[in-house]
Amino acid sequence: MIGVVQALPVIEATGRQVMQTPEDAAQMVRLRAAGLGIKAIARKMGCSKNTVRRYLRGGGWVAYKRPQRQRALRGLEPWLGERLQRHRGNADVVRQDLEREHGVVVSLRTVERAVVPFRRELCAAEIATLRFETAPGEQLQIDFGETTVPIAEERVKVHVFVATLGYSRRPYVAVFDHERQAAWLEGIEGAFRYFGGRPRELLLDNARALVSFHDAQTREVRFNERFHAFCRYWDVLPKACAPYRARTKGKDERGVGYVKCPSRDLI
Repeated sequence: MIGVVQALPVIEATGRQVMQTPEDAAQMVRLRAAGLGIKAIARKMGCSKNTVRRYLRGGGWVAYKRPQRQRALRGLEPWLGERLQRHRGNADVVRQDLEREHGVVVSLRTVERAVVPFRRELCAAEIATLRFETAPGEQLQIDFGETTVPIAEERVKVHVFVATLGYSRRPYVAVFDHERQAAWLEGIEGAFRYFGGRPRELLLDNARALVSFHDAQTREVRFNERFHAFCRYWDVLPKACAPYRARTKGKDERGVGYVKCPSRDLI
């Protein structure tokens, strides 16, 4: 707290904790100038010799500074917020993703403390969001996620394409080594073959491989030219979620989280 000084706690010989004040420190300096030794000053002031040495080195009273802990999750705040939303508030699954994708091993409590502000946002979004259902054949939600799998005794990062039917929640999953446009188009066609048909519309996030521009205010959307031609060929209507509102396609977000669970056998 700015403007408030904090004295250094010390322990008397009796074991009782006392607080040294700026006046105590000034008195130590005066006693030292008068010729007293450190041991005598410590005995007279009722504190340890190390405390006396500390104040004498500083030339008087020195405020106690708590050690600054290195934040293991510094710089990962946006990633944590996105993953907490994707896993619907499950901090333990976020912790597992953190270890697999970033190699950061921390306790569940550490993750829970880091996602407190994002959890408030998630709760507010839950209250403000209405459940939206679609008719059979109406919509297919698509998305990509990342995970690691063991291949030849090594952990390898893979990109998981997940397509989910809006009505039945039936999923289709394909694994790629990248998330470029070719993977998106191959994944969509694979879903059409798997489900034995195509939906009326495709609901997707604002992936750069598919969406060239999306204005959050006006909701103007420009799809990638090749992707737009792909949709015309298949006679499906592309539809992009509002920016920063991936919950619009929550069925597929949950599907991605399910597939990425460590117990799933993808390869």
